[in-house]
Amino acid sequence: MPLSPKRVIHRKVQRGRERGFATRDNNIDFGDTALVAMEPTWLNARVIEAARIAINRCISPKKGKMWIRVFPDKPISKKPAETRMGKGKGAPEFWAAVIKPGMILFEVAGVDKATADHALTLASSKLPVKTKIAYKPVQY
Repeated sequence: MPLSPKRVIHRKVQRGRERGFATRDNNIDFGDTALVAMEPTWLNARVIEAARIAINRCISPKKGKMWIRVFPDKPISKKPAETRMGKGKGAPEFWAAVIKPGMILFEVAGVDKATADHALTLASSKLPVKTKIAYKPVQY
């Protein structure tokens, strides 16, 4: 089952605008390698789940660890097909995460660099947004 919140304060929310850069969730906090979004979008819960499965196929749970840094908490509503204008806002159709450029989507640790790169490249092919792979700076 795709990700979705257990409870929400408002069943429907306004759309908002896809502007600006990420001011939070833009540091590698847990792992060594991360997948970073390069453009703004809404990521569907099913897309996030597909990327998670792609990463887990490459990284065995005994060796490596993976963190999902985004959560779909925005309900996206849609009106039925062939419906006339008016009569209110449509019912919630799916859940999405609001993504801004620079936001970290996934983090990986406990595996070598080549395996992490391969896993994150596979995950990025599942996403409808341009991404890049970032590395945690070495601490001396």
